[in-house]
Amino acid sequence: MSTTKKRNKLIIQVFAICVVSALILTILMYGLRLDTVFGEERKLPIYYVDTKDKKVAISFDCAWGNEHTKAILDILDQYDVKTTFFMVKFWAEKFPNDVLEIHKRGHEIGNHSSTHPNMTKLSVEDITKELKDTEDVIVGITNQRPTLFRPPFGAYNNKVIETCEANGYHVIQWNVDSLDWKDITAEQIVDRVTRNVVPGSIILFHNNAEHVEEYLPSILSRLQADGYEVVPIGQLIIKENYHIDHTGKQVAD
Repeated sequence: MSTTKKRNKLIIQVFAICVVSALILTILMYGLRLDTVFGEERKLPIYYVDTKDKKVAISFDCAWGNEHTKAILDILDQYDVKTTFFMVKFWAEKFPNDVLEIHKRGHEIGNHSSTHPNMTKLSVEDITKELKDTEDVIVGITNQRPTLFRPPFGAYNNKVIETCEANGYHVIQWNVDSLDWKDITAEQIVDRVTRNVVPGSIILFHNNAEHVEEYLPSILSRLQADGYEVVPIGQLIIKENYHIDHTGKQVAD
């Protein structure tokens, strides 16, 4: 290869690197999402809410066991807190008395699918069936239809979100993960949650977490001492005229 050709090839390579670098810098500076730059805009669920009020929501995913459920409800009563429980169909069918007690004590019930699958791998028809089957069980026990959905494993794509919205659901994630399912101590969970919470946060817990009876009173006490009001997710989110930014924050239009 001649010296001129080598020089031209080098110039092209340097130019390409500069263009890519400039594009990445623009994305970082202006908060653009890669999916809006290179293809179809990716829809996002609600991770947290833009609010100046010191309000947060805590939520419990219910899929395995009920050993701690009564204790959780008693602790929530002690701190005068209402929250949201996301239920899988097979959990609701196995523990209908717990579902009814959660409802009677004034807590919100959300849909967490029927069989706890990765919803992104399902067809629109199967996603709809997952929603409807669980909805029917919850309505049969509480006579109240859920309007919030949390996808199992936090897995979602545009098809999942669009199908849920078409069936009247707000899709809910979280911006504070307690990691209470991991092999960590109650103290570590308390520190993790209270250190990361901000106004508008949605916090993820599990009803059958090993240390829930230890960490829950401490977290509620700390949140209330810091001036936070803990509310169900349905009272935190914006129901109409909103958008979700690239971080998953729900913002009023």
